Amino acid sequence: MSKLDQEDRDDLPKREFAFAKQRKEPLEDAAHVRNAIARFNQVKDVSDDERDEAWQRITAAARKFGVEVAEGSWRELKGGNGK
Repeated sequence: MSKLDQEDRDDLPKREFAFAKQRKEPLEDAAHVRNAIARFNQVKDVSDDERDEAWQRITAAARKFGVEVAEGSWRELKGGNGK
């Protein structure tokens, strides 16, 4: 996965993050998309609506970068209901 330094990360617009408000899980390339999926359940203090929005951004980025997503919803991720 390409590494973003703090300056590069700070320069990214909010829409480039799965969790835009919190600026968590950047979606810069295929490796970052896979990482966002893997770490999705580790993001704390977000509502289900925010998770829904994050999942939409992740799946859009996955299509853009050719990443296969087996789950149809974040609720299907390992760990049960995504929490």
